[in-house]
Amino acid sequence: MKREAIALLLGYFQNQMQVIDNILQSLQATQPDNQERVVVTGYYLHNLYSAAEDLFEEVASAFENQLEPRGSYHRELLQRMSIDVPTIRPRLVSPDSLKLLDDLRGFRHVFRHSYTYTLDPQRVAQLRQTVLDRWNVVQEDLTRFQQFLESQLG
Repeated sequence: MKREAIALLLGYFQNQMQVIDNILQSLQATQPDNQERVVVTGYYLHNLYSAAEDLFEEVASAFENQLEPRGSYHRELLQRMSIDVPTIRPRLVSPDSLKLLDDLRGFRHVFRHSYTYTLDPQRVAQLRQTVLDRWNVVQEDLTRFQQFLESQLG
């Protein structure tokens, strides 16, 4: 991979990490203690996964291991980020991160398609707390991958 492409990906990666951090701060500041705040919390959970997935798409694109869009695209993209691609790149997410991110991916699907569905306040509160308690594992994986990118620049 060309040095310029790695530098561009690294810049995007750093920017997206800030976006994710901002969403996490908003999520932490929001308590889902009434229906309106449940929806707002759901929105932040949705955006958190979307921001992570945007990062995964850039990584897949930069390392030329794209997926063809189809019904299982989102699940397959996440799975792809959990594997080492020999001689190309290390995995981006560990098994622990994969579980948390997959829970967020599933929630995002429900959130996006819940036109006639009321969000379950307990489920939203539980997922919010799980994310706040365990996001450090995802953060460690993202930092490790960022260090990999930095090492490729020399």
